[in-house]
Amino acid sequence: MINNTALTRRRSDNPHEETWHIYSGDVRIGTIGVRAGVPVHADQWAWSMGFYPAMEPGRWGSGIAATFEAAREAFEIAWSETQPSVPESAFDEWRRDRDWRAAVAAKRARGEKLDSEIRSTLMRCVCGTTCDSWKPAESYPHRAHITAAQAANGTRR
Repeated sequence: MINNTALTRRRSDNPHEETWHIYSGDVRIGTIGVRAGVPVHADQWAWSMGFYPAMEPGRWGSGIAATFEAAREAFEIAWSETQPSVPESAFDEWRRDRDWRAAVAAKRARGEKLDSEIRSTLMRCVCGTTCDSWKPAESYPHRAHITAAQAANGTRR
């Protein structure tokens, strides 16, 4: 299924810049904004189109324009040429990444550690038993299983 959603724009929440985020449905696909640090006689607006993850950097587009309307028009033309080749799975990947980042930020805001930051001494033996590697009485009987499995699949060094 190809995403034929109309484009919408939302103003960036940064009060120090005039930037618009461009969305196709709920996926942010690019920006249009005033360029910083350019001479007054140069084109003042820039646009960029593409989203990560899922869309390869070589397929991104960008440009400059004298006015917001010209930048918007150029963006829409570039997107209309690119969008048919972007699979729905790319939009889904972007959504999964967005949701994962939101979950990480929420966990951090609550003062919690990520699962990967919580130290654990538990290990799972190839026989299916979970034991504590810091408790020799629990883990020693499984060394033979682990050694045999490593020898069988060639992972033992």
